[in-house]
Amino acid sequence: MKTLNRRDFPGARYPERIIQFGEGNFLRAFVDWQVDLLNEHTDLGAGVVIVRPIESEFPPSLNTQDGLYTTLIRGLNEKGEVVSDARLIRSVTREISYRAGDKFDDAPAVSYPAKLTRLLYERYHHFNGAVDKGWVIMPCELIDYNGEALRELIVRYAEEWALPAGFLPWLDQANVFCSTLVDRIVTGYPRDETAQLEAELGYHDAFLDTAEHFYLFVIQGPQSLTQELRLDKYPLNILIVDDIKPYKARKVAILNGAHTALVPVAYLAGLDTVGDAMNDAGICAFVEKAIYEEIIPVLDLPREALESFASAVTGRFRNPYIKHQLLSIALNGMTKFRTRILPQLLEGQQANGQLPVRLTFALAALIAFYRGERSGESYPVQDDAFWIERYAQLWRQHRDQTIDTAALVKSVLAEKGHWGQDLTCITGLVEQVTTYLDTILENGMRNAVQPLC
Repeated sequence: MKTLNRRDFPGARYPERIIQFGEGNFLRAFVDWQVDLLNEHTDLGAGVVIVRPIESEFPPSLNTQDGLYTTLIRGLNEKGEVVSDARLIRSVTREISYRAGDKFDDAPAVSYPAKLTRLLYERYHHFNGAVDKGWVIMPCELIDYNGEALRELIVRYAEEWALPAGFLPWLDQANVFCSTLVDRIVTGYPRDETAQLEAELGYHDAFLDTAEHFYLFVIQGPQSLTQELRLDKYPLNILIVDDIKPYKARKVAILNGAHTALVPVAYLAGLDTVGDAMNDAGICAFVEKAIYEEIIPVLDLPREALESFASAVTGRFRNPYIKHQLLSIALNGMTKFRTRILPQLLEGQQANGQLPVRLTFALAALIAFYRGERSGESYPVQDDAFWIERYAQLWRQHRDQTIDTAALVKSVLAEKGHWGQDLTCITGLVEQVTTYLDTILENGMRNAVQPLC
């Protein structure tokens, strides 16, 4: 069977217009995949040069396949239909990798921001500070306002290295640092399916990359990027916005928040994966009502955009190609609840004068989950040492009847160091969580959640 190369698999070649730091699965199935679509359907004509950010011999260089590789996009489309689309990606022209023994004067520094600083300086120097020779820079790290964070690091390097005074003004005048929000589950190389997939493709591909159907790329930057990226000619799910914050809030509240609300309820109901939960009529109804009735109403974006995103989220949860284990998602559940659900719970209570019932139930379910017992069998709970030890103590005292359920709930909600406030002061919260928790303990999760489905 032939291995991918441009001699045996000829096709379009593109001028090198994009420099990409990183050769990993995510960037190849997200950024490079989108560039490839724009290259095919518009006159973007942008080749990608990959710079390996750290010294490593694994994976081998993409140059072994002349930059070619296959993406396999699988999941549910917008109509709820199962789709599987293989695409030969031609947008990557070559990979530039690390070389041991390089010196500062003839090689890049170790870190990606330092490499970029040096590269920007060389460009500034080569073009004598011309303001029309800057770049549009789009980091994809999963941190808030990643463009601003990257710029700050470059400024620090420039100051530490005592670069010429004109460099920093040029950095801001000639270059655009865009903060981004990236969203796609990339499952990478399908090791267990390789033989079957390569038989279907008809070639060997050591860089085969799988991902879900859904993707979203939000870019905080000038609207001129719409034309520069040719999105006016072939619209992708790329949003050019003035502020990325509400889109980050939407993702955290709806996607991450739904995950966090789902996990303890579904797992204690006897289910093991997100897909199992979404195929369970009762649990699915609980999650969808939590999203549409309690999370969306308190978010700061048009309802139509929020509902469209929510519909995509529930479709992603149903993806038959991805087996999301509930116990894996449960990692650090206390922090996840604080950051992903608590803001909506408190805003809902403030807006309506009453607690959102499903988000409150999810809190009770979370406390029950940290008991570490399902159907008489124990399971591992993973969180920081404080909560592991605290819950072990509280549930032991509860079993010994030295504290009742209300006291257990009060102890959890009173931890100001975790919640940022004393949640026992929220009107009705202790009482409602206690009622739900008692119902879960006495009647089981299935019966307890049923009225909320």
